[in-house]
Amino acid sequence: MSTSVNDAKSRLIEKVRELAYLYSPAELFTLASGRQSPHFFDMKPVMMDPESAHLLGVLIHSKIDSLDSIDAIGGLELGAVPLTGIAIAKAPKGSEIRGFMVRKEAKGRGGRKTGNPPGIEGASLAKGDRVILLEDVTTTGGSALKASERLTEMGCQVVACITILDRQEGGMDAFNEAGVSLIPLLLRSDITGE
Repeated sequence: MSTSVNDAKSRLIEKVRELAYLYSPAELFTLASGRQSPHFFDMKPVMMDPESAHLLGVLIHSKIDSLDSIDAIGGLELGAVPLTGIAIAKAPKGSEIRGFMVRKEAKGRGGRKTGNPPGIEGASLAKGDRVILLEDVTTTGGSALKASERLTEMGCQVVACITILDRQEGGMDAFNEAGVSLIPLLLRSDITGE
């Protein structure tokens, strides 16, 4: 029996609350962006949970299906790596969507077989490929937008960024300014009720 998009979203909200969300108004968390917040989301336990992985696959592919001819999907290490695996594993039979990852710092050995520039690994990407970035949590969008720039420099067209959670702290605006659609599966307000 297949899982509907509405059921997947409702259940994923519960799983994020259970596995990923911490709230501490007295002791603020310092985020990767350098900002401080009482809200903290660690999506790695969600991505590594079998039920959550299934739900993520359903939701990611519901978003991909609304976009025209996507060639590849992936994103910045570390958060996008398990998410890319989930998306590729949950791709419909016969899908030709390829997976890739962008390293924060290029290593000398990557890309030899694929022809990708250093720091972009996984499947071969070609000029003109339409790609979707993946991200686990979006705050300002800075990290994913750097990955987008690298892909654009090699001639790929970054169609969108699908994120598990938009913290609603400026990421949407940053992506809009860069000309890339940010497509959140969940919003912080879905989790916190604020």
